[in-house]
Amino acid sequence: MTSPLEKPQIIAHIQKGLNYTVFDCKWIPSSAKFVCLGNFARGTGVLQVYEIEHGELRLLREIEKDKPIKCATFGAASLQQRYLATGDFVGNLHIWNLEAPEIPVYSVKGHKEIINSIDGIGGLEIGEGAPEIVTGSRDGTVKVWDPRQKDIPVANMESVEGETKRDCWTVAFGHACNQQERVVCAGYDNGDIKLFDLRNMSLRWETNIKNGVCSLEFDRKDIIMNKLVATSLEGKFHVFDMRTQHPTKGFASVSEKAYKSTMWQVRHLPQNRDIFMTTGGAGNLHLWKYEYPAQRSRKDSEGVEMGVAGSVSLLQNATLSTQPISSLDWSPDKKGLCVCTAFDQTVRVLIVTKLNKV
Repeated sequence: MTSPLEKPQIIAHIQKGLNYTVFDCKWIPSSAKFVCLGNFARGTGVLQVYEIEHGELRLLREIEKDKPIKCATFGAASLQQRYLATGDFVGNLHIWNLEAPEIPVYSVKGHKEIINSIDGIGGLEIGEGAPEIVTGSRDGTVKVWDPRQKDIPVANMESVEGETKRDCWTVAFGHACNQQERVVCAGYDNGDIKLFDLRNMSLRWETNIKNGVCSLEFDRKDIIMNKLVATSLEGKFHVFDMRTQHPTKGFASVSEKAYKSTMWQVRHLPQNRDIFMTTGGAGNLHLWKYEYPAQRSRKDSEGVEMGVAGSVSLLQNATLSTQPISSLDWSPDKKGLCVCTAFDQTVRVLIVTKLNKV
């Protein structure tokens, strides 16, 4: 029996109230800085850069933009440039140089409506292949962009003529294990999850988890697909083992109902892919660990390989706010350090201890 003191603890290290609604936060790679973004009450967008200095947050820069900003990623940028890609409320994809943020270095009207989710790959020395950005929008489309190519997406996944357009809430890259392979996973408001193979430009797999899909993340983007976590409106999440795809049953999965409210986000620990944090609508965080089964696949009655799901255990939970925690980002450089934002207009820097013991 482990004592409670040996379990990881979630400690609120620094917190700061903000004068705007904050939607997303991201660590600036290889630094003690992060960005927060959202919208002012007057309807404009805001981007702030903070630095951690002697246990305090110092505001380095605040940039106001025409339109509210919903989501951001550094994932397609080089470590030298560290350009930030953002999606806004009217469907614009912008890429910013935070050192000179007045005019975007790349700009495209990517969607007809709000960009709900964005992810990047091929930058920061993560994942092989071209730098690419994927955007998912309320207009029902999922588009992949190469910042070196102006105006036209390199891939566009949309519903066929006559089908109802579903609101795409979340997108994630994965399987970028060599120059050719790459997938995009998208989650929709009706519970659909679709896995698009970018090499073959085809739909590789789809399923439905019965509830709006709020967040999707592969445990690692730059390896052969291993695990995918999907979180949903009703406080439930699903972990799919992505190593073995059965022709009819698809991927094996385990699900866990963690709380009554929406599960807004999932983020895997950069230093250990079997540990992940989920953020909740009641202002709570849950830290989980995935345990693999003794054998990850077995043969069905026809002799076809099928996956075997593992199990999930709760390591720790904490309630930080009375409002939903809408975004969280682990520091890629310092294990256990993370930043999160909530709808109480507060940004919090957290330290999660004892992660090397689990």
